[in-house]
Amino acid sequence: MKNKFIILGLLASLMTTFSGCSDQLEDKFLSPEKSTDASIPGFFTSMLNNDRIRPSYWNTRTFLLTHTAVYTQTAFFMNANTAYQQSDSYTDQYWTDFYVSGSNGGGVMSTYTAMQVAYENLSEEEKAGFEIFMNAGKVVLINEASKMVDLWGDIPFSEAASLIENSSIQNGKFDDQQELYTTFISDLKTISDYFASTETTASFSKYDILLSGDVNMWRRYTNSLRLRLLMRISNVDESTAQTAIQEMLNNSATYPLLDGGDNGNYNPASEDVLLEPLTTYIDNLNSALTELPSHYAPDYLLNTAMLPVDDPRIPVMFDKFGKTVSNNFVPNEEFKAMPITFTSAQQEQQFANYSIVDSTTFMQNPSLPGIVMTASEVNFLKAEAYERWGGGDAGQAYETAIQQSVSFYYYLNNINETGLPVEEKPDANVITEFLATSGVAYEGSTQEKLQKIWIQKWLHLGFLQSVEAWAEYRRTGFPELTFPEANLSGYRTPPSRLVYPSSEKNYNSQNYQAVQAQDVRDGKIFWDVD
Repeated sequence: MKNKFIILGLLASLMTTFSGCSDQLEDKFLSPEKSTDASIPGFFTSMLNNDRIRPSYWNTRTFLLTHTAVYTQTAFFMNANTAYQQSDSYTDQYWTDFYVSGSNGGGVMSTYTAMQVAYENLSEEEKAGFEIFMNAGKVVLINEASKMVDLWGDIPFSEAASLIENSSIQNGKFDDQQELYTTFISDLKTISDYFASTETTASFSKYDILLSGDVNMWRRYTNSLRLRLLMRISNVDESTAQTAIQEMLNNSATYPLLDGGDNGNYNPASEDVLLEPLTTYIDNLNSALTELPSHYAPDYLLNTAMLPVDDPRIPVMFDKFGKTVSNNFVPNEEFKAMPITFTSAQQEQQFANYSIVDSTTFMQNPSLPGIVMTASEVNFLKAEAYERWGGGDAGQAYETAIQQSVSFYYYLNNINETGLPVEEKPDANVITEFLATSGVAYEGSTQEKLQKIWIQKWLHLGFLQSVEAWAEYRRTGFPELTFPEANLSGYRTPPSRLVYPSSEKNYNSQNYQAVQAQDVRDGKIFWDVD
């Protein structure tokens, strides 16, 4: 798909990428040029080695903090005329990084297709040894492809790598977004069944830089991703979602989830799906956050969602900040965020009086992992399912999800090994009191309880998972955020979807005509029916 020159350079790009990152991955895989057998594990490792998953400078600075974190208010943004204007060049790079392996992404679409070609060229006997890579690779592909659908809607998928498959130049058609979701959900069930009946291999354990070959974790991840996608479609096809979700939740032995064993005091390092930084990585998000700037505390998140209930996550999510007086730094007396109603002039003049995101947890933490999926998100999904359709204790799942979120953010804070001060996690009784606080306590009508689930999930996802946060915000309508109106015509409010990059419109113009009418920033993804 796209420019024929990009397509023709695809395999060469993959080989260059593998060669360049082999030292960083500490010889996790062999060079794919050396043998056909080595190529499939190598391709798989390359899919995982994705800076669109890790909290890299480029992805955070150019995509998250300028788009999805703004549209969800999970990060601060300047009240400027262009606040809601999509950057065509930056979103084009995100788009391209899904399809073609490059410096900022694993090129999961093209890389998985290369795996398929190598796999099909093996004998039936040889295929058995690589089947586990193909199934795990498809889970990675579905995770990233579903994000593309959530951001844009219809995307080229089924014909997106025709050159590798049949050596012909063919721009990919745009597949229907709802049909893609249906396929993804079905494929995940099949893959879950596969993982239930297979064992890991020495090769898979070596090349799996995400879960170290743990088949049980891959099975849980697969089921949890399916749960996420089913809940995503639950407002447009509730019957399908409800039936499948209840089947999963009522058969935990058959469909185990990444729920941390329903333990609020769990260990994120062993229970969540996290992509660890490369051993050579010594950078952090300081530049990404401060250049825009995005490091100031967002209004609704701190002032409305957290401060009134004395949220125990505040000390690891924010710093009080302050100002320098007579060469001495004087910290602010309390946590507080700048009002979102401030003009850009007020923001520039008064920023020192307000809080910033935490330095130890976010700004100066080279140990931050890429967050693929957490137990807290899974338990929020369970809580919503139980509240809407019964079958379990929604309140218990909700409280467990919040407890796990507290554990998760203190974990991120404590893995910082730079010497910055870390915070001690509050005692269990402090967290219990927090859960009983009005505004957090699981009480009220069904709608009020669902709103609490959705707001707490949005808070947990934050700017690092703002792609997911934006999808959930559009699906649920919560929290009820107020956005200052920008003065730029056509961009006065945030969009409800991204428009296709100009390069895709130009190079895939014939297929683009089929989706051109729906390519507007106020269009809606199929699951967004509120």
